Order: sequence, then C-alpha cells, then structure tokens
Amino acid sequence: MGASFHEQMVALLPRLRRFAMGLTADRDRADDLVQAGCERALDKQAQWREGSRLDSWMYRIIQNLWLDQLRAQRPVDSIDDEVGGDLARTLAELGDDWQRRLEADMTLDRVLAAMAELPVTMRSVLMLVTVEGLSYKDTAAVLEVPIGTVMSRLARARAALLAQLDDTDRAGGAA
Repeated sequence: MGASFHEQMVALLPRLRRFAMGLTADRDRADDLVQAGCERALDKQAQWREGSRLDSWMYRIIQNLWLDQLRAQRPVDSIDDEVGGDLARTLAELGDDWQRRLEADMTLDRVLAAMAELPVTMRSVLMLVTVEGLSYKDTAAVLEVPIGTVMSRLARARAALLAQLDDTDRAGGAA
C-alpha cells in the first residue's frame, strides 16, 4: 500500500521549500508560502486524485499563491543575504580550497541576484525544470501552460540570466 496523502506531503516539504525559495528569494516568505500551500492542499484534499502526482499539484498551488501575493502586494523582490549565505556555505563545504569557496560564493550571489531580476513566470519555469528536475510536460501541467510556453520561457530565462551575468562581468572588469 502506498504512502498516505499526509505522508507524501511531508516527504515533499524540502522540495516545496526549495521551489518557494526560488520564487521568493526570501527564507521567511518561502516558509510562509509553503505553509499556506500545505494549508490550501489540506483544505482541498478532496480535489486531489489518488494516483496523480502530488508534487505537481503542490507546485501549482504554491505557484498560484505566489502569483496572488504578487498581484495583491506588488512587492519588490530582493535577495536575502542570509539565504544566499546559507546556500554559499553549503557549496563551500564541497571543497577545502578557500579560493574555490570564495569564487563559488561570489558566483552564487551573482546567480541569485540575476534570478531575482527575472519575471516570476520565467523564474518559476527555471526553478521547476533546472532545480526540481521536472520534465517540460510536468512543468507545463504545474503551470497550466502549453509545453511550447515552457520551452520559450526557459530559453528566455536562460538567455536573460546569461546576459545579466555577462553585464555584471563587464561592469566588474570596468571598475
């Protein structure tokens, strides 16, 4: 017999939090978003079909809640230094060479800052495909858009990230 709805949801929490952090770029906002998503899922549990992918359903709930919050508040996204620092420390643990750790920290900060500049639609696709490893088809189902839209947004997100990182490199070299 498979895991219960509640057990599956608990197992998904780290992935949901990672996705929410990618959307919000803020630990507290991400935690609030995951909590709201779990509450919504529990309230709407009867709408989930046994045998369907709970992760896709939960990503969609969190995505929709985030878009609702953006519409209601029109916040200015910013990178939380503490979140970036936590991720950088995790990367830094991979090696003993301090220069490599410093470069990883600087690169991560640049990538996080560049991601925060992306529109939420592109950031969502980038997170689901590249970080969460969802297929284009599953990402399209989560976001309720055609696969072609996923491919287009992903290509534009990658191009925008590269352009922003290139601009940062040029600005750093000119300083």
